[in-house]
This record gives sequence, C-alpha cells and structure tokens, in this order.
Amino acid sequence: MQTGQFLVPSDGNRWFFDSGSLALDFGWTGPFASDEVAERMHAPEHLRAWLAERFEQLEPAADPRNLQDALLLREAIVRIASAIADGGAIAAEDVDTVNLYAATPDVPPALDGGRRQAGRSVIRTGQALSTIARDAIALFAEHAEDGRIHRCSAEDCALLFYDDSRSANRRWCSMQRCGNRAKVRAHRARAKAS
Repeated sequence: MQTGQFLVPSDGNRWFFDSGSLALDFGWTGPFASDEVAERMHAPEHLRAWLAERFEQLEPAADPRNLQDALLLREAIVRIASAIADGGAIAAEDVDTVNLYAATPDVPPALDGGRRQAGRSVIRTGQALSTIARDAIALFAEHAEDGRIHRCSAEDCALLFYDDSRSANRRWCSMQRCGNRAKVRAHRARAKAS
C-alpha cells in the first residue's frame, strides 16, 4: 500500500511528505501539533477521496458518521505517535480508541488471478478505517521503544514520521523541504563565520 501525500502548508508551497506509515499519513490530514498542516477532512466526501487514493474499489460515498469515526481515530493515532516521539505517556483512552477501530473487519488481503472472489467486491469506509487502525497498532507495538517514530529535527516543523532508514538516522520530515532549509542555514552560518 502506498504511503505519502502532498501537504499544503500555510505558505502555499505544496510538497510531498512520506511519513512511512499509512496510519501516520492519515494523522497528517489534520492540523495536529503543527500549524503547517491544514485540515483536509471537512466533509465526508473529503474522507472518501483520501481513502480512495489508497484503497481500490472503495464504496461510492462516506457519510457523516464515517467522518466522525475517522476524526476520532485520527486524533488518537496522532496523540499516541506524539507521546511516543516525545517520550511521554500514552493515554489509555487513545489506546482504547485505536483498539476499537482495529477490532472491526478490515480490508481482507486477496491474491490476484483467481476465478472467484471471496467476500465483498466493494470496500466499506469502516473497513478502510479498521485497516488504518491495524497499521497503527503494528507500527506502535513494534516501534514504541526503538526511537524510530520521531519528530522532524527542524525548529519550525512538528511533523512526525517513521524512520525506516537502515541506520535509523533520518532527521527531517523531508530532505527536499526541512533538510534543505537546514543545510542552507548551516551553509549561511559557515559563510558568515568565515
């Protein structure tokens, strides 16, 4: 499944951010912990559009209840990821929320090439949300202690990401954005000092 999405911060310069996780990507559809990320889920059709980019054969529409569920799940995911990245305590209510959504039926995996299709041919919005919750559980259970979920090192960025680099030394949300800015600042500082 693809990860990453285009973000449009307040300065209007659209850029691609790959958090490394479906669940963290979902978290960055809203303005949590960062004024740089604008809310993208204003209506059920916005939720459906975001999910349709990631799940083939998604049902044709989402309803207001789906949107409410998605926002609750998204908030819990971001708070848990923030607590892990910042070394804080994870709230039991957030764990309960993620576990609740993960307990519902998710999108079942299927091999291509068969003659029959088992299950539904259309993915319900609730199944997509369950898949996101299960991705969050897998990510947090495996990486809560190893320091691979962290914030961008740039002073003016609060984005969280999963560091899947071999040496676990990813510092910025994006090398093209914050990494480049940091290198330009360092270069200017060195030039000014000499």
